[in-house]
Amino acid sequence: MQDTLEPLIDKALRGRPRLLEFYLREQSHLPGPRANLALAYDLAHLLALHMSNDQPAVETLLTYLLSTEREDVQSNTPAEFTVLCGLIALGACAAVWPDWRAWALALLEDRALSPCWRIREGVVMAYQQLLPAASAETLAQLSRLAAEGLLLHQRAAVAALAEPSLLLEHRFITAALSIHRQVLERLHRLPPADRHQAAFRSLRQTLGYSLSVVTAAAPEEGFALMQTCASWNDKDIAWILRENLKKKRLARFSAQAEALTRLLQS
Repeated sequence: MQDTLEPLIDKALRGRPRLLEFYLREQSHLPGPRANLALAYDLAHLLALHMSNDQPAVETLLTYLLSTEREDVQSNTPAEFTVLCGLIALGACAAVWPDWRAWALALLEDRALSPCWRIREGVVMAYQQLLPAASAETLAQLSRLAAEGLLLHQRAAVAALAEPSLLLEHRFITAALSIHRQVLERLHRLPPADRHQAAFRSLRQTLGYSLSVVTAAAPEEGFALMQTCASWNDKDIAWILRENLKKKRLARFSAQAEALTRLLQS
């Protein structure tokens, strides 16, 4: 794949981005159930390598890929894939080029509200590119989105930290627990009339797996949070907890899971 991709990147950086765009669309695997994420990550890696020598050209190319003004991007389309590629690459490039981080974080906050779910996933993947290299500013934004953001902002915050490779470090575990607690508390306070919108369903679906990822990394704190949530007698929170208890990653914590199940049934 890289043997084909690298010459196309070189041409794109010299002002011919359409050939790269056509290739990304052709190889996107969309429409379909799974986008070609291996290609997206290869592009991000290769563009990050160009940052030391071709930063202005990389910026021009990413701006081109991220532009939605050329057409209305629809879900599950090759056009959506080019935006997803641009987002992941922006995260990777900003990770190695600090001057880009303010631009990247502002754009990711905006694109977290996209109606296209793969673009929202691209935002999450971009945050995950940034977190190891720019943890302070990225965690600050994710914490703010959890505390003050809209429902899809909250969704991006919890999803970004629901990544096992990140949750090997104490700073990310602490942040993930705090952000999940904030978002769950806000969800619990949300009036029933506001729980019918698509953004709420997206957030609830994400929490239906993300909490188990964090709990697997920090079982004592994670199950304590889940027990607190179970005591709220909130049907949507209860659904989230039950979904997480189904995940195989929590199977080794049978005693804690059984205790939580009993609490949900009481």
